[in-house]
Amino acid sequence: MSTASPLRTRLRAALLDARRARDAETVSTLRTAIAALENAEAVPAGPGRVDGGGGGDGDGEAPEDAVLGVGATEAARHELDDAEERAVLDAEIAALGEAARAYACSAPERAVVARRAAGLLTRLRDA
Repeated sequence: MSTASPLRTRLRAALLDARRARDAETVSTLRTAIAALENAEAVPAGPGRVDGGGGGDGDGEAPEDAVLGVGATEAARHELDDAEERAVLDAEIAALGEAARAYACSAPERAVVARRAAGLLTRLRDA
C-alpha cells in the first residue's frame, strides 16, 4: 500500500486537527504511530553496510569505488499493505496497553495518558 493509505490518511488528518487544537498529548501519540509505520517500511542495510555507502568501512569496498552524490545511499522502501499497517498499529496499541499496566501502581496519571493514547489509536484504526 502507498503512503496515502486510508489508515495513514486518518492518522495525518487527526494529527493536523490535534496540532490546530494545540493538543500536545494527541500530537505526540499520532507522531509516534506515524513514525512506527514509516520505520516499518525501512529496508535493512546489506550485510556489513550499516552506513549504506562504500569505502573504508570494512565491507571490502575501496573508498575510490564508493558511490557519491545526491541519492547515492537511497533505497526503495518496503510498501506496507493494509494488513501490515494494521499489525504495526496493533503493536503500538499493545505497547501502550502494557505501559498503562506498568504505570498503574507507580504513576497512575501516566497510566491514564497511555490508556487514552491506546484508545485514540484504536478508534482511528477501526474507523
